[in-house]
Amino acid sequence: MSKKIIISASSDLATDQRVQKVAKSCFDYGFDVLLLGRKLKNSPPVAFPYEFKRFRLLFNHSFLFYAELNIRLFFYLLFKKCDILLSNDTDTLLPNYLVSKIHSRKLVFDAHELFPEVPELVSRNFVRNFWTRIEDLLFPKLAFSYTVSASIAEYYKAKYGIDMVVVKNVPYRQTEPTKKSKNDIKRILYQGALNKGRCLEFVIPAMKYVENAELIIVGDGDLRTELEKLTMDLSLSEKVTFLGKMLPNDFRAITQSADVGLCLLENMGLSYYYSLPNRIFDYLHAGVPVLASDFPEIRNFVGTFKTGVLTDKTDPDSIAELLKKMISSPMDTSHFERVASEYCWENEEKKLMEIING
Repeated sequence: MSKKIIISASSDLATDQRVQKVAKSCFDYGFDVLLLGRKLKNSPPVAFPYEFKRFRLLFNHSFLFYAELNIRLFFYLLFKKCDILLSNDTDTLLPNYLVSKIHSRKLVFDAHELFPEVPELVSRNFVRNFWTRIEDLLFPKLAFSYTVSASIAEYYKAKYGIDMVVVKNVPYRQTEPTKKSKNDIKRILYQGALNKGRCLEFVIPAMKYVENAELIIVGDGDLRTELEKLTMDLSLSEKVTFLGKMLPNDFRAITQSADVGLCLLENMGLSYYYSLPNRIFDYLHAGVPVLASDFPEIRNFVGTFKTGVLTDKTDPDSIAELLKKMISSPMDTSHFERVASEYCWENEEKKLMEIING
């Protein structure tokens, strides 16, 4: 009889590529999987080969959201039989930890980021301190944990003495060769959340100075309305296109069609500073050079493997100049396929399964 694993996340699951990959790996390795998330008003439908449930919450913002999510998760998990509980990020850890102790179940934890250091919490002292206390209380007790970058693992090792395995958030290896269309208009692509600290309010005005190019923005978030208004105010609607939230399989062809990918972040806390975003690898697998922030983990990868251009500038003029250079003098991408074959989920999932089976 296969072991049952319940995976908890606070996302709506639809575009959460890391959670989807973890769940699929567990399913492929013979586990009976139940994936838990939440459903928002604009959440697209999802279909997985394993069981899943998305909670409809009364609150989807502020501290009330976290309180309701944790209470709902606790009582749901309390009455579900399983062998392993897998918690994604600090905002789902408390109910998973409590249930793991009540029922003597194995707990595995995945830190997608330095949760108290995300930009949305850095200036909110009460909420930030609450999650810091949760981590202070529970992290030293974690026996099985992993995270997305070496810097985050080192941070938690220094603070709590725990050894987090690094499981990078990379795509599955592509089975078909990347096909590039020959467009006169060059495509600059951003894919990800439209949230604070992603530098889009600087990239959009930069497009005024980048000729024969368009900016494609795939994703949704708190700043979408504000960014769309900025685009209209600058009369850039013909050069900037918002495609909204899309399922990963739906925007893969868009990624492949790009000439430059964007991964620019502001230093608004250690979570961003130590991050190694999955779009760094998505662009790599699609054969697309990246314009990225010169932060430690990003620098270590992009600089080492020559997969793009690094910058510590975020003003529109500097971004425009860099984009013009990348478009006019495209970099050699002949080595991207070799690097992608090493940094793929097929390799990372082996480490994941060692943790889960350990």
